Amino acid sequence: MSQHTPSGPIAILGLGYVGLPLALALARSGFDVVGLDTDPDLIASLHNGRDPNGEVSETSVSSSQAKFTADPADLAPCTTYIIAVPTPITDAKKPNLNPILGACATIAPHLQDGDLMILESTVYPGVTEEVCGPALEQGSGLKAGTQIKLGYSPERVNPGDAEHSMENVTKIIAAQDDETLDRVEAIYAPVVKAGLHRASSIMTAEAAKVIENTQRDLNIALVNEFALIFGKLGLDTLEILEAAGTKWNFLPFRPGLVGGHCIGVDPYYLTYRAEQLGYHPEVILAGRRINDHMGAHVAGSLVKTMLARGIDLQGARVLVMGYTFKENCADTRNTRVADIVEELAEYSIAVDVHEPWVPSDVMQSRHGVDPVQHPEKGAYDAIIVAVGHKEFVEMGSDAVRTLGKPNAVLYDIKGIFGKSGSDMRL
Repeated sequence: MSQHTPSGPIAILGLGYVGLPLALALARSGFDVVGLDTDPDLIASLHNGRDPNGEVSETSVSSSQAKFTADPADLAPCTTYIIAVPTPITDAKKPNLNPILGACATIAPHLQDGDLMILESTVYPGVTEEVCGPALEQGSGLKAGTQIKLGYSPERVNPGDAEHSMENVTKIIAAQDDETLDRVEAIYAPVVKAGLHRASSIMTAEAAKVIENTQRDLNIALVNEFALIFGKLGLDTLEILEAAGTKWNFLPFRPGLVGGHCIGVDPYYLTYRAEQLGYHPEVILAGRRINDHMGAHVAGSLVKTMLARGIDLQGARVLVMGYTFKENCADTRNTRVADIVEELAEYSIAVDVHEPWVPSDVMQSRHGVDPVQHPEKGAYDAIIVAVGHKEFVEMGSDAVRTLGKPNAVLYDIKGIFGKSGSDMRL
């Protein structure tokens, strides 16, 4: 074995969309893996061979040699700790590092001289060394950088995307020194077949990760602003984008709702760090404002169209199809469909939500939404196809229209039915 191969088990803290596939992949590559999560229900599901998020097959979970636990005591024999916990934002749109700090506090009592901690979560440049390092020192009595080795390897998970799995997407790795970087490489190299990119420093890797999603956020914000402008002109945005896309270097972004745990959150980590340095980022925050406004725009546009058709808003019923942040996945984190539902409720409109990818109890506990499993035919004054789930695509616009009254408005946000398949689209 390589001299850099971990001498003890590898601990994965956080078994969600990032941590679970990583734990399974490392175990398949022959590593001794301990997966820890604070959610006992999640651990129980994994022990039963089921991933609650639906990203990993039951066979992969049930056949894995990885150990899944909610007991921090099981970390005692580990020598490498990989943190893969969420990095949300506060209501004030500032970084919430509590999950990372909690993971560090869990790790610290078990650390021994020479142990390695690798952070996979998306953060602003400096968190690994300036936040995690001191937190690990405080709880262990060891010195970060000498006794505790630090590394960073940002995740590139795309929920609902089986094509771009962890194994076949190039992975960035970074560490505080060359020897530690070799240790990090020895862990990921057997797993990531697409290859590794060795960054020159941890902060470089942190910065690279946070701008990946910031760039995408801004590109979507640009086409969303196009949609706002063209809507006032009475023009079809998607038709315009299709025409512009005939030029070889026109980027194929489309308007839509920007939610999820990454694109709608990560830019705030970068802007927070920038403001700490005395720089006020204008373009990034402008893009965020546009994207955060799109849910209200959709609701307002629908209401205007309903009124134009003589539909009385008092007692009107609207069906919202889809609630996740993107198509064909069960992830509802930071979904902007919630903005549409809340905005329509302000007009005293009764809103039903139909979401085939998320269990009803999850919708109720996480979002306070009681979804309808089988929408009533001919019952709705308007229908919003908010998420392009394959089930909705397969239904087709004619079948979706049967759920509405004869005069109902069909708003196809993603344009999955084409120009002629709906009354409205972004």
